[in-house]
Formats: sequence, C-alpha cells, structure tokens
Amino acid sequence: MNIAVLVKQVPDTTEIKIDKETGALIRKGIPTITNPDDLTGVELALQLKETYGGNIHAFTMGPSSAKNMLRELYARGIDEATLLSDKAFAGSDTWATSHILASALKKHAFDLVIAGRQAIDGDTAQVGPQVAEFLKIPHVSYVDRVIDYNDGMLKVKKNEEHRMLTLNLPTPALITVLDEAAKPRYMNMFDIFRRSHLPLNQLTCDDLDVSLADIGIKGSPTKVKKTFNKSATQKQPKQTLNPEQAARTILDFIEAKGGQS
Repeated sequence: MNIAVLVKQVPDTTEIKIDKETGALIRKGIPTITNPDDLTGVELALQLKETYGGNIHAFTMGPSSAKNMLRELYARGIDEATLLSDKAFAGSDTWATSHILASALKKHAFDLVIAGRQAIDGDTAQVGPQVAEFLKIPHVSYVDRVIDYNDGMLKVKKNEEHRMLTLNLPTPALITVLDEAAKPRYMNMFDIFRRSHLPLNQLTCDDLDVSLADIGIKGSPTKVKKTFNKSATQKQPKQTLNPEQAARTILDFIEAKGGQS
C-alpha cells in the first residue's frame, strides 16, 4: 500500500497576532509543531505499512522552516517527504492550498491519501476533502478506524457523533482521520540519528501544473473580512445558593444583559 500523508506546520501557541491588512496569521517568531491531527494520520500510515507493506510519502506546503517538521517525520518512520514552498503560495486559502497539494500528488501514484481531520490554526476541515475533489477520487472524512484493505478496497469506520458507519471505498482514495484512529508513537534515539538527515524533495510553483491566478491571495476565492481578539471577562465571585436563589440569580443576570426571562 503506497500512502501519501498530508501534514501541516502550525503555531505552538494561543498567543496569535493577526495582520490587519490581510487577515492572515503572523507566524514569524512563533514556535511551531506538527498539526496534532496530522500526526495521527502519520501514525495510521505507519501502522498500515506494517500490516500491508508499501511506502509512505509526506507532503506539506509551507515556508522553508517546515523542513524541520519533515525531518522529524523521517525519524518517526516515513520513507519520503516533499516540501511545497514558494512565495507565490503565500496567503492561499483552503481552496488554493488544496489545488497546490493536489497538483503535487498527481505526480505520484498512491493507493491512499491520509489527512488529519483539521488544522488547529484554521479548524476548517476543508483541505482533505477538497484535495480529493481535485484528484477526482472517493473520500471519507472523520474516520476513526481502518478495518481492512483487500483487493483494492478499503473498509473504514466513520464517526458521525450520533452514529457509526462502516464504509467500503475503492482505492485510490482519501480519508481524513480523527485522533481516535491512532496514537502517535514516540521517536527513538536510533531513528532520530539514522533517519532525520535523509534528503527532502522541494517543489516550487514552476514544478507544478498550477496557474498564478489560482493560488496565493489573488487566487483565493475566500477572504478574511474581519479579525479580532476575544475580550476577556472578569471572573465572577463564587456563590453558594439553594436552587431557588441560583435560578433567580441566573435570570437576573440574563435580564441585565438584555435577555428575556
């Protein structure tokens, strides 16, 4: 089973600053990590390789600093890594990002593409399904277990919160995974020293079949209209009340805020 894994480097902090003109995150000087849901995808890929054999190729779009993240994934056990990095990619929304990633994936043959459910810096959960649409392959989101892979058919369990679905889909296919799907393993010192310096592939806009009109800020159909920081509210003193007093206090608070009792 040849597997592609989509990963993203995200800010390792809640203290995020916003560019007031573009609405984009200011990432300079902020520590970064591999998106947690994507690490789940990497671990699932490693487990599938252990069961069915094959190759794992990680793809990410980002700045040159993302090389460190990819080297960490080498230490975890992936076989190949590609960084998509170009100033022309800056400011891409999920549609443009998916277009870029899909263009890179088209250069390779895969049985399965795995993506995390969503990235913690955007929470859109759109890139995985959009990549599948660009590739014109079947996809299932919110997968919490891969049950079986046999004769080109993948059986998965999808969690829809109120119900569980068992689905079969022909490969090549794409799935996005929940954190329940796999628990990322710890790296060991031997693999860190032996594998973290493996060569990385790097692609720019010129290497892909994409138009400048379809990527970056200009090629992104969605725009950030407004950004703001949530204001902190003063913590209220703790009160010990009986049920009737508590209900009255809550109603008084709602009415004072303009609500209706």
